[in-house]
Amino acid sequence: MTNYNISVKQFIEESKAGNIDYKDFVSKYQEAVRLADKKFNLFNTLLDLKPTKPEPLFYGLPVSFKDSICVKGVQSAAGSKILEGYKPTFDATVVERIKGHGCSVIGKTNQDEFGFGTFSTNSGFQIPKNPLDPTRSCGGSAGGAAGIIAALDLSQISIGESTGGSISAPAAFTGTVGLTPTYGLVSRYGLIDYANSLDKIGPIGKSVWDVALALSVIAGQDPKDSTTVKKEYEYYPDYLNTDVDNMKIGIPKEYFSEGVDKKVADCVWDGIKKLESLGIKYEEVSLPHTKYSLAAYYIIATAEASTNLAKFSGIRYGAEEEIEGTFNEYFSKVRTKYLGKEAKRRILLGTFARMAGYRDQYYLKALKVRTLVIQDFKKAFKRIDALVAPTMPVIAPKFSEIEKLTPLENYAMDILTVAPNLAGIPMLSVPCGQVNSMPVGLHIMGNHLQEKTVLKTGYLLEKYNRIKRTAR
Repeated sequence: MTNYNISVKQFIEESKAGNIDYKDFVSKYQEAVRLADKKFNLFNTLLDLKPTKPEPLFYGLPVSFKDSICVKGVQSAAGSKILEGYKPTFDATVVERIKGHGCSVIGKTNQDEFGFGTFSTNSGFQIPKNPLDPTRSCGGSAGGAAGIIAALDLSQISIGESTGGSISAPAAFTGTVGLTPTYGLVSRYGLIDYANSLDKIGPIGKSVWDVALALSVIAGQDPKDSTTVKKEYEYYPDYLNTDVDNMKIGIPKEYFSEGVDKKVADCVWDGIKKLESLGIKYEEVSLPHTKYSLAAYYIIATAEASTNLAKFSGIRYGAEEEIEGTFNEYFSKVRTKYLGKEAKRRILLGTFARMAGYRDQYYLKALKVRTLVIQDFKKAFKRIDALVAPTMPVIAPKFSEIEKLTPLENYAMDILTVAPNLAGIPMLSVPCGQVNSMPVGLHIMGNHLQEKTVLKTGYLLEKYNRIKRTAR
């Protein structure tokens, strides 16, 4: 078999049957990836694939990992110069599990430094470009992870990480499928943290089936991560064709308000009407504390980031300089030199929020708001099975447009993704159409541990669009 422009499912079936010359596939895939990386800056570290005996469940499928996920012996810098050259002596649990199922690790994808960004413009290395339009952003912070999926028709999966929308945003901007699982469903062991209570590792692929398969491998309790949930194994592709009778989705009115481009909203409504035509009912719901979620998120996330990044002081971890002066002088010199502008901004914001006299006014209040946000979702899920909204308020912006944004305007781009991230619920971004020839993402959010609901809803929309395209 020489035509490798096939789906992940087809690749696995053909590889399992022995119909793929894996040495030939590796050669062609390697060449295509290097060309894409050269053109779009999608990787921080690119590896040479070694033809090996394909094993189940992936049978040699290439898989890439966001730079913040540790891969043994491979530079894992989380997009930051302060960790340049760091090669872990261990694999993250998700890497270990995927390797154990016969994948080939292709490399570490480009990202915003420590996940600090919505557009992957804060990378300590090169800035990734959107393969659909190189003048535009891939989204962030997992821009490279989504970008490589969009760049190639060859079979592959990426593993990303989300703190405030870092899987959903790049998926929406690149027309790919991004799944952010329930907090605690996937182990965070081996992740270079941004904010421990918010970080979630999840897959990006070309189809809902792809991410469902990947989740089946990476999900599950891990003794190395005490926040992981104990639950029975689930093979998520089994849920994709299950019955949707009596299913009802909620349309949160706050997610279609001011700040959301009308053309984007109309495109998502078109997707909702398609789901309705397939038998899914919908009703408008309210998530009243959404308006406070952005402020709460940035207080909690930056407070946790300021503590997590304190260890990169030039003594125990990260880049070093010649030791001279007091500890504070040395510490400041190293961090000033090797941390980027946005990383410094978020460390300062987080440290301020945790200071005596401000902790009660900011951090503790933000935690209370988080509880209210969770209660909003819980109340909604008593009446409906899933929530549907735009993933992002705009299509992928041009870099020239991003340069004009103030930090607050930049942060406001996360308004549709931070609330579900605060709540720790599963969410799936699937393409639902285009505006100005760029993809629009439809966001499906479910109750805790209801990945099967968001996956089958996304699959239904994907199947509808595929049938319509075929009919043409």
